[in-house]
Amino acid sequence: MKKAYLILENGDVYEGTSIGVSGESVGEVVFTTGMGSYMETLTDPCYYGQIIAQTFPLIGNYGAITPETESKKSYCKGYIVRELCRVGSNFRLESELEDWLIANNVVGIEGIDTRRLTKTLRECGVMNGMITPTLARKAEKLEIIKAYKVKDAIKNTASAEKKTVGEGKRVALINYGALGNIAQELTSRGCEVTVFPSTATAEDVLSINPLGIVLSDGAGNPAEAKAEVEQITKLNEAKIPTFGISLGHQLMALACGAKRVSLSTVTVELASPLRTLKRVKYALLRKITVTSFVVIRFPKKSAKLL
Repeated sequence: MKKAYLILENGDVYEGTSIGVSGESVGEVVFTTGMGSYMETLTDPCYYGQIIAQTFPLIGNYGAITPETESKKSYCKGYIVRELCRVGSNFRLESELEDWLIANNVVGIEGIDTRRLTKTLRECGVMNGMITPTLARKAEKLEIIKAYKVKDAIKNTASAEKKTVGEGKRVALINYGALGNIAQELTSRGCEVTVFPSTATAEDVLSINPLGIVLSDGAGNPAEAKAEVEQITKLNEAKIPTFGISLGHQLMALACGAKRVSLSTVTVELASPLRTLKRVKYALLRKITVTSFVVIRFPKKSAKLL
């Protein structure tokens, strides 16, 4: 097995073993506490430009399963695990996870102290990092790491295709890098969903006379999505019920005049069981991805919007 290293922008170095594609990759290092759902994590567009660290110590135990993916490819810049299972066991298994990582050109590293890494990220906040096969030219690599920024996330993750799926109540879904299951969940609840690209104008969306508008999740800094915020501001004037998810929620807040302040820590939660007492049945909360913790502050004159 080939050696690999994770270098953080604070100078910390973690030595491990290469998994996936052997090579060099720079990104924002974030961690996820999920015990499973690694296929959803690897294909979530919200991770565009980021290196994902799994805190759960064993990943890959059920292999790679295509129906568990959220998009057609992986948008992350790297993958970090404590231990990669190379012999998965599941009746739906299609290939081993490492084979999937190689096929999807994902650079990864295993065998590092992920608990130490997680503690560092929690205490010091989000920082950039690099997965590399060698420590040669470390000083030069640190300069590259420190200069890295996630750019054009919406442009590179959101589909430019407009499509309509399902039948029922008409809903507009604006795609800023949406998870595949959002449209599926809406159609399963009796909605006709028209998916618009992120470049759609307010006039385009209103032309279908939707009963509701959903602003999807996505990656990147919402402060950079000025054109999208401008269109959402126009949509608000139509007084149509609007629901935002993750990035979409932040864009909606900015369109309402809020201020966005990022906190230091980035973490991710996964699905949790939920019991509905009145109907005495169990449901499963869909995956909740937090690309950045934010404090949204509304000016006093906009307090009624809350």
